[in-house]
Amino acid sequence: MKQTLRTVLLTLLMSLVCSTAWADNYSDTKKMFGDAGITDMFKSAYGYALFPTIGKVGFVVGGAFGKGRVYAQGEYYGNTNMTQASIGFQLGGSGYSQVVFFQDKRAFEEFITGSFEFGVDVQVVALTAAARASGNTGGSSATASGGKNNAVTSGDGYNKGMATYTITKGGLLYDVSVGGQAFSFTKR
Repeated sequence: MKQTLRTVLLTLLMSLVCSTAWADNYSDTKKMFGDAGITDMFKSAYGYALFPTIGKVGFVVGGAFGKGRVYAQGEYYGNTNMTQASIGFQLGGSGYSQVVFFQDKRAFEEFITGSFEFGVDVQVVALTAAARASGNTGGSSATASGGKNNAVTSGDGYNKGMATYTITKGGLLYDVSVGGQAFSFTKR
């Protein structure tokens, strides 16, 4: 039974990552976040890491993975991978897009050192694109807005020079867990 459930969850994760119905293009993903109300962040941030699709799956122990690009002052700078491990009550799978903004050069350089990790205390703001959205990053707090034109963020959103936003793409995941995200970086 456990092996069958693991196989089903792995298949779901692969379908989330490989689905052509979702934005697999960086410019489409950036536009999606802009439509959700954070266009100014792209203009004012020193840089950002953009992940078109991150797939997450869990059955007590969970994990997530996504590939992204890092931009500095509007220019493509390099590639990044995000991995996440979590433990707790969780069942199912989901997919989401994520952007991490770097307020200044110091925060950007801290991220690109090659191995950066967000702990469970990082706050994530979940935005709405189209008719629905919610955010779920294990152990992090998240808020969601009700429609694409009323996404609300408080303050400038930065914590220690970084701000993270997510838009859920689909899936079904019940998640009450603790986890953190680890990032790796390679220069273009």
